[in-house]
Amino acid sequence: MTRKYTGQCACGTVRIEAVGEPVAELHCQCRHCQLRSGTGHSSFLVFDKPGTVKIDGETRNWTVVADSGNEKHQAFCPDCGTPTHVTFAASPDVTAISPSLLDRPGQFMPKLVTYASSAVPWDAQEPLLARFDKLPTS
Repeated sequence: MTRKYTGQCACGTVRIEAVGEPVAELHCQCRHCQLRSGTGHSSFLVFDKPGTVKIDGETRNWTVVADSGNEKHQAFCPDCGTPTHVTFAASPDVTAISPSLLDRPGQFMPKLVTYASSAVPWDAQEPLLARFDKLPTS
């Protein structure tokens, strides 16, 4: 059975829908994600097939250069400021959505933590999650 994820930003202006299995469900503790979220990490469901994620409503973007040298486009609702998703210039089929948007937040089941080397002491993650100092290589 195909899984379906739906959700919206805080004000309801932006709606998301993703169909299929995410290739990753994670918490990222890199400095960019800390700044993006206003806390110790950002969380994502990552989809990598074209057309898997549909965004309804206008978003605005800001761009940051990742450690890889590639651009990440951080999208948010221009009305309420809720971070909605991230896209990647070098991988246009990949979209990472914020699980806080989900109508059913319990669908998010993180499996790993990236950039654990950048973690702040007060943002402890579940100790059973796989941890990577940077990004996993495979």
